[in-house]
Amino acid sequence: MERCRILLEAARIIRERTDAIATIETINNGKSIFEARLDVENCWQSLEYYAGLAGSMAGNAMVFKPSPFTPVSAVLLAEIYAEAGVPTGLFNVVQGGAATGQLLCQHPAVAKVSFTGSVPTGTKIMELSAKGVKPVTLELGGKSPLIIFSDCHLENAVKGALMANFLTQGEVCCNGTRVFVQKEILDQFTEEVVKQTQRIKIGDPLLEDTRMGPLINRPHLERVLGFIKSAKEQGAKVLCGGDLYVPADPKLKDGYYMRPCILTNCRDDMTCVREEIFGPVMAILPFDTEAEVLERANDTTFGLAAGVFTRDIQRAHRVVAELQAGMCFINNYNASPVELPFGGYKKSGFGRENGRVTIEYYSQLKTVCVEMGDVDSAF
Repeated sequence: MERCRILLEAARIIRERTDAIATIETINNGKSIFEARLDVENCWQSLEYYAGLAGSMAGNAMVFKPSPFTPVSAVLLAEIYAEAGVPTGLFNVVQGGAATGQLLCQHPAVAKVSFTGSVPTGTKIMELSAKGVKPVTLELGGKSPLIIFSDCHLENAVKGALMANFLTQGEVCCNGTRVFVQKEILDQFTEEVVKQTQRIKIGDPLLEDTRMGPLINRPHLERVLGFIKSAKEQGAKVLCGGDLYVPADPKLKDGYYMRPCILTNCRDDMTCVREEIFGPVMAILPFDTEAEVLERANDTTFGLAAGVFTRDIQRAHRVVAELQAGMCFINNYNASPVELPFGGYKKSGFGRENGRVTIEYYSQLKTVCVEMGDVDSAF
């Protein structure tokens, strides 16, 4: 109960300081202040959720190594925990790059490793942890399918596609970047999604009406633009965006901005359709039948998320039952409340975050057999 009270106090502090924390997070990673506030809300809700479970088990000390590109908010969280009453040494922040992560994986005092990031890095972490026979939770990349059937509510399907591709400048692991659209509504959907994408306000992420800020750094911006260049060389057509954007505000002229991109004339074997871009790039792929789109949607090494838009609820459940993905959405996308487990299949990783099941991935199970009478011996 003491741990419960401390977590609730941390949640209260975070909730009351939402605007200040969101501002720091926006400066930290470039996402819009609108999105950052939602992230802060998710943060305190998560603490409240697990506070309710804290009295039912033993706790763990934790070392948190944030990305070297977003080092600030983790320290802020540590300060809030200390203020809320978390004992010294229970929640620790260590900054650094790959070498730091390697040392943490190999350290004999680390009993379990959890990693969120790319497949190549996740593979290395799994290898390093294996040497110490340490359990691992991996939340890795994705190339998630979003399937839009002709009987969908078109306006909501367009909104879902935007939410599935352009949150946080597209730097979201579970984004539905392969948008499969049934041919009967392909032209109508494409026209509307392009129109809405062109209306996205790009610029200073601290402004209330901005919906897309800069990408995380120059190398990543160049990598994303390289995917678009490759897509065009392989025959894809750019319907909008896909180029550098220079905001009118002179103080933003060196920012890592690009216009959100929509690609058509795509094939399943194209690099832009096979590999995770991790930027604001949507690929539209036409399909005819349910069986066909299921086969194509599952033809990937990833399996993090998937979405379906249809008014036929039987079809929706039939399709998501067959989709090889850990987080599936019906008539929505990227809605992930703390109560629901989140995680992937295949190369998107294993283990879960959020929900009650997650506690199992951070616990050791111990069986104790006690005899209070005489031993019944065969000897």
